[in-house]
Formats: sequence, C-alpha cells, structure tokens
Amino acid sequence: MTTNPQRVTTFDPYTETSDDLVTYGAVSAHDDDVEITTGEFDLEDRHSLRRVAGLSTELEEVSEVEYRQLRLERVVLAGVWADGNSTDADNSMVELAALAETAGSVVLEGLVQRRNKPDPATFIGSGKVEELREVVLTTGADTVVCDGELSASQLRNLEDRVKVKVIDRTMLILDIFAQHAKSREGKAQVELAQLEYLSQRLRGWGDSLSRQAGGRAGGAGGGVGTRGPGETKLETDRRRIRTRMSKLRRDLNGMRTARETKRSDRRRNQVPAVAIVGYTNAGKSSLLNRLTGAGVLVEDALFATLDPTVRRAETPDGRVYTFADTVGFVRHLPHELVESFRSTLEEVAEADLLLHVVDGSHPDPEGQLNAVREVLADVGAAEVPEIVVVNKTDSADPYVVTRLLRADVGTVAVSARSGAGIDKLRSLIEESLPRPPVEVDALVPYNRGELISKVHGTGEVLAVEHEADGTRIHARVSEPLAAALAPYSA
Repeated sequence: MTTNPQRVTTFDPYTETSDDLVTYGAVSAHDDDVEITTGEFDLEDRHSLRRVAGLSTELEEVSEVEYRQLRLERVVLAGVWADGNSTDADNSMVELAALAETAGSVVLEGLVQRRNKPDPATFIGSGKVEELREVVLTTGADTVVCDGELSASQLRNLEDRVKVKVIDRTMLILDIFAQHAKSREGKAQVELAQLEYLSQRLRGWGDSLSRQAGGRAGGAGGGVGTRGPGETKLETDRRRIRTRMSKLRRDLNGMRTARETKRSDRRRNQVPAVAIVGYTNAGKSSLLNRLTGAGVLVEDALFATLDPTVRRAETPDGRVYTFADTVGFVRHLPHELVESFRSTLEEVAEADLLLHVVDGSHPDPEGQLNAVREVLADVGAAEVPEIVVVNKTDSADPYVVTRLLRADVGTVAVSARSGAGIDKLRSLIEESLPRPPVEVDALVPYNRGELISKVHGTGEVLAVEHEADGTRIHARVSEPLAAALAPYSA
C-alpha cells in the first residue's frame, strides 16, 4: 500500500557569491599583488557561460542527439523511499537537489513517496503520477528529475503521463560530467559513459520512429525517395552509437598507454604516490591547494573536478612524492562512469597512500565514507593504506568531528579553508609514506655528484658529511640506487 507523496522542503540554493568561491582557492582574485592561479581562470571560465532562465525544454519533435543537448531548467524532483529511515530519504533528495542545481537547474519542488520498491511502470505509484502532473502544472516546471535509475519504459511512461521531459539521477550526473570535463581524455570518458547509458534507452517522438520501407515494399504508394534499408531510425542510431563507442575505446586505450608510461617513470624512480579521494564536494581540491599551492579549480559545487591533477611535494628530509587529485564519488555512482573512468581511477589503485577526505559538516559523513569505499573496492584500491581526513571542521559540529576521529585509527581533522590541522596531516603523510628498503653508508667521489642528487631526490638522507675524498652519505635508498652506490660503500 502506498501513501501520499511527502513534500521535501529542505532544499537550500547555494548562497555563496562568486567572489566568495574565488577566495576559497589558493589566492584571492582581489589581491592586486598576487598572480591569479590557473584554478581561478577555470572558475571564471566556468561561470562565464551560465544557463539562461526561462528557456523551454518541453518535449518536441527532436532527434535523440538534440534531446541529449536540451538544457535542464525548472525542475521538480521525485523520489521513492524504499528503505532506510526518513532522514536517509531526505538526505538523498537534498543531494539530488544539489546535483540539479550544479547542472544549472532551478529546483521548484521535491516529492517523496513511501513504497516497498519503485513501480516497474512509472517509478512512483501509477496513482500518484497525476498528483505529480498537478505539481508540474502548478510550478511551471519543464523537467522531472527522478532519484533513481529508470528503465526506458519507465522514462517513456512517465513522460507520456506528466507531459514534460523526465530525467533520472544517472542522466543528471552524466550531464554534469559533460559540462565539467576539460581534457581530451575526460571528454572522451564522459562521452563513452553517455553513449553506454543511452544505447539502452534510445527513444524518439512522432515521425522519428517511423520505419523506412525496404525493397519493393517502398514502392507501394511511397514513391521516389521512400525506399530505404528497412530499419528503424532507432536501429540506425544504435549502429552509429556502437561505431562511435568503438572509436572512443580505441582513443582511450591510447591515452591509457601514455598515463601508464608516466606512472612507470615514477615507479622506476621510486617516487611514492599519494591519491586524494573522497565524496564529491568534500574539499579535495582545496586540500591539494593547501598542501602544495597547486592553484587548481575550487568551486562549491558537485563534481567540480573531473580531470586528475598530479603535483610534486617534498618531505623535510628531501624525499620527493606526488599528490594526485581525483574525481569525486557519490552514492549510486553510475556504473557507466566507473567503467569509463577506470583508467583514471587506476591512479588510485596504484597509489602508495590514500587521503580519504570526508566533509565533516555533511549530515551523513559515515554514509559518504561507505559510498567512497564501495567504489574503491570496485577499482581494486580497497587494500591501499588510508588516512581519513575530516575536512571543513571550521563549520562542522564538534561532536560529529569527535565521533569520526574515534571511528578510524589515523584519522586527522583539518580545515582546508583556514589551514587548521594541515601541519599535523603533513607529518602523518610523511610517517605513512613507504620508506626506501636499503640502508647504505658510502663515500661518493665528487665527480659522481649525480648519485648524491638521486639519493636526495628519491631516498631518505640520514646523515651527510663532506670529506676530502668525497661526500660521506648515510641514507635509505631503493635497491637499484643501492647497487649503484655499492662500489663506494664503506
């Protein structure tokens, strides 16, 4: 038995101004004596083309390609509360509202229906679809966004009933990814994920579905120009999509080779890798800026970072290591995205250490931790050593921060905005980095200064003295470097 939809009224639009968001990065764009960082240029570029309110996106006779490019504007959210408690259902809808706003939409209303499971025909109960239609008419919405992944028949049935475009959670996330991808690899990954999703949900309206007659059948009253291959437009679209997907996979394999070459260079030079992972909008890019001064894009929005950024860092004793900022995760991250971004996520699986960033001010930080760990397990990174970083402590409930610190050994609380706790985090990272395996004590001639440079760059220097015959160095180094130093060992 179903009950009437429950209105959700906890959707708050972002209240921070563009200026506030800019000053959250490495430097402020308002400071005349500093250089504007790359991230701030990215933010300015992203905000320079905003979606115009009032453009209609009602269903028309459009092609599938045009359909995918329609812009979401004024939306009503619809969800099904099938398990968990009411707080979980509200948090899920609040997150869906944030996703819709990130995509450029204005959220007008949110409805949740209590059901054992989504209706197989219309997602929400068939008897409640008319109520949803009334809300759409009352609010003037042009799109319904459903909190779940809908089948092709559910999308079609719901659109037929509510008379406006219907988008599910997966399509919404794909839309955000398509907006934010900048690199060639990122754009190819997003397009492949979109095509994977749409290949199972192609549909059209009106004449776009009519079958072209084949052979003699086309001459029966059709006349010249009506004879065709005898396949529907959807079949033609599917064939073209399969061809495009094959090309994208070939392109991504080539990019993957280049990425693997860079990783192999770091492994050969024994450079430890630290990957920053976490829920979307947990503050990963802000933390990278704080730790390295990277100046990457920082925005109070979901999935602001899609293209991975790698930055060099150095411990006080001279050991070099790298930080990699990665794409954020989210509950029910579309499977198509995980597969398409697998080559990028391999940076995480092959890291020596993970910084798992969690938003301490979020209503359900434990849920964020679990959602991220599920994706990490999918990409083979479940066994990588992890430091849990509770971020945004300047705006979090102290009780929640304390609870998170007690839940996992090695957890540290920081604020990427203010810098609180960053020094402690750096020390913990340095302690957790893998140490070179071989301890050496060598007197290196001055004409072999490149060996001393390698020791400082990739090893852990314990002591160094300059003597008449050369440089006496006591250090921990990799096995290949130890072999090169062996002729000069004491």
